[in-house]
Amino acid sequence: MKSLLAMLSLLALPVMAAEPTIYGRYENIALPELGETLKAKMDTGAFTASLSAKDIELFTRDGDEWVRFRLATKESDGKVYEHKVSRISKIKGRADEEDEGDAPEVSKRPVVDLELCLGDVKRTVEVNLVDRSNFNYPLLVGSKALREFKAAVNPAKKFTAGKPGC
Repeated sequence: MKSLLAMLSLLALPVMAAEPTIYGRYENIALPELGETLKAKMDTGAFTASLSAKDIELFTRDGDEWVRFRLATKESDGKVYEHKVSRISKIKGRADEEDEGDAPEVSKRPVVDLELCLGDVKRTVEVNLVDRSNFNYPLLVGSKALREFKAAVNPAKKFTAGKPGC
């Protein structure tokens, strides 16, 4: 009976969660499948990750939905990438950008599963494709991807992970 009580008391101990890795507001992230390393904004206010793309074209291959695109970055060489679509996301426009009384506009974006390398950690995350060429950072990493990396963001820091090592 004593051993049973001892075992039950061990089960009642709180489970210690692994501490998150602290990253800066901006980080360099490699995209091995595309052969690119991009500056990214770590954005806890966004849900999904977004990659700056242009000439986005959906097509069907062997019964599956695929997307063809070019990177919309200053350094882009115009190379065309093709990737299987995992889903189409519906993104609402920001409420403060809409006229009062109007429903926020919804845009549909193709979502692909891409490997991202942050520091020495590689994870496959969902990334939606949208033209971000008017923004300073071609890759936005939202809270869903940050959870995959077990990340926390310190907005006072920048580029804490160093050069991607995966």
